[in-house]
Amino acid sequence: MSVDIKSFAPEIFRLFNERWGLVTAGTLEDFNTMTISWGSLGTIWGNPAPSQGWDIVTVYVNPARYTWGYMNKNDYFTVSFYPPEFKKDLAVLGSQSGRDGDKVALTKLTPKAVEHGVTFEEAQFSFICKKIYSHAFKKEEMAEEVAVPFYSAVEPHWMYIGRIVEAAEK
Repeated sequence: MSVDIKSFAPEIFRLFNERWGLVTAGTLEDFNTMTISWGSLGTIWGNPAPSQGWDIVTVYVNPARYTWGYMNKNDYFTVSFYPPEFKKDLAVLGSQSGRDGDKVALTKLTPKAVEHGVTFEEAQFSFICKKIYSHAFKKEEMAEEVAVPFYSAVEPHWMYIGRIVEAAEK
């Protein structure tokens, strides 16, 4: 029996694509954040017996992004989601670079320290994640319908899998 995924999919499938989020790495004294619309939630690995997969968040960051360096040098990152009234702020954080100045100052968001990282006071909820895997996508291993439109002129994204060690809700 076939199911229309648009009518079946719970809100969780729309978090990244429609609401967007922020991925943030570093400390309150030295962090960077960027808007993400690609990502997933799921389970993987974990305790072998009984088989109990870890809850994870997977995000994708292009190496051209300033946040990419923060993702690579830090063992933890946060992924946070916001009420609709902050969509313009997320657009700013997705279009400005932290290389060029304090882009967070251009928004209504307030950074706050959490154990192992940074999130924002205005977040509806945040996942604090321990990085357990990272890997660069390879063009030669992608289907042509992905490689051509997305990576003809730029390097592919890196995938980061983070084990959720804490979830915080406003």
